[in-house]
Amino acid sequence: MRVLLIATNRHDKLQSRMNAQPMPIGLAYIAGHLDHERHEVKVLDLMFSGDHLADVESAVKQFQPDMIGMSVRNLSNHSYLNTIWALPISKEVIDRIRSLSKAVIVCGGPAFSIMPKECYEYLGPDIGLAGDAGETFATLADRLEVGEPDYFDLPGLVYKKDGQTFQNEGYCTSEFAKPPRLEDLDMARYNKAGFGIGILTKLGGFYYPANASQAQINESGWRVIRPIDEVVAEVKSMKERFGMKKVFFIDNGFNLPLDHAKSLCSHLIESDVNIRWNTCLAPFNCDTELIGLMKDAGCGLVMMVNRSGNPNDMGSMVEENEQLADVCRMCEEGGLHYNIGKTFGEPGETRESVDSKLDFLRGINPAMVNLRVGVSVMPGTEVAVIAKEEGLIGDESELVKPTFYIAEGVRDWIVDYLKEQAEQNPRWSLS
Repeated sequence: MRVLLIATNRHDKLQSRMNAQPMPIGLAYIAGHLDHERHEVKVLDLMFSGDHLADVESAVKQFQPDMIGMSVRNLSNHSYLNTIWALPISKEVIDRIRSLSKAVIVCGGPAFSIMPKECYEYLGPDIGLAGDAGETFATLADRLEVGEPDYFDLPGLVYKKDGQTFQNEGYCTSEFAKPPRLEDLDMARYNKAGFGIGILTKLGGFYYPANASQAQINESGWRVIRPIDEVVAEVKSMKERFGMKKVFFIDNGFNLPLDHAKSLCSHLIESDVNIRWNTCLAPFNCDTELIGLMKDAGCGLVMMVNRSGNPNDMGSMVEENEQLADVCRMCEEGGLHYNIGKTFGEPGETRESVDSKLDFLRGINPAMVNLRVGVSVMPGTEVAVIAKEEGLIGDESELVKPTFYIAEGVRDWIVDYLKEQAEQNPRWSLS
């Protein structure tokens, strides 16, 4: 059976300012799990496409696929000032495919997995898969290839029956046992793009933890945590095969759990792989030993995102800022560059809490600061509950479109005020 895999992400900016073109690592894992002796597989990555719909049309006409898998990476760019809703591009792709082919269309990916039913209903594929779908997509392809109609037992499956959308209980799970198939991607261009070629280390939820209460400190809480030897071997292999200059460790918080992070750094040092790398660091649960190991292992930059506690409770803000300040100081003393983001307009935000956050940022020395206007509301969060209570949304299903919460007490002046602050600090950006 001919299987066409399409990565629809075309968003190439981080914090609306920095060039960042993330490689579609999830789709590469899907390609790696397919049985290539059984299926003919083609990958179409739209990141560098000049005319993405023309490229889709050309690929469908030439390849004549029986099954098409689409990875949907983002719901939006989460920028209040320059909001881009990402799903319409994927819908355009599906609509163009429908005009050309009767292939079975299957959607998945990080954004799809956050709101599976809502994404399914908007995009209109035949089947959706929520979760880490490497093995599940391969099983689905095998069943479709032999004409087996009974695939409705698969976990994480989203489908339509009698005009209604259903989602099976649970999510697709993967051991990530097979390596990603990268040879179908433009690795030379990704080698020059953004913060480095992605290598998966571990994954928790579908969000990055911004405070300790959101984090899984112990290994048992992670949905994926790869063996360290396997990660190091992949770094070596990718450097040899593609001449990589730097990698980005895909991780919900590199320093969680702390022992795992230290062990990975030690193995990288012992392997003498000599690669530059970047990652995301949780702004808590860190020590100077780890920062030193990260620096020695080749880490050049970490990114931290922080929501500063409850603006209604200055005590909680002070406590979380103290934890964050400790990590920032460790990075500065250890010579490890870091970027940091701060959100303004959270529930309960006041002039006092805004100025407290700005004072904090003036007291540290990051490589770059991103001032985020408003909270990009995601389903299942405390902010989503408040947004519904205050009438910003009627139902969480509406969050499939970009929605921002800005506290009433700062709503009228926060944008202009933050613009003034950013203009005074060349390393500060606003989104």
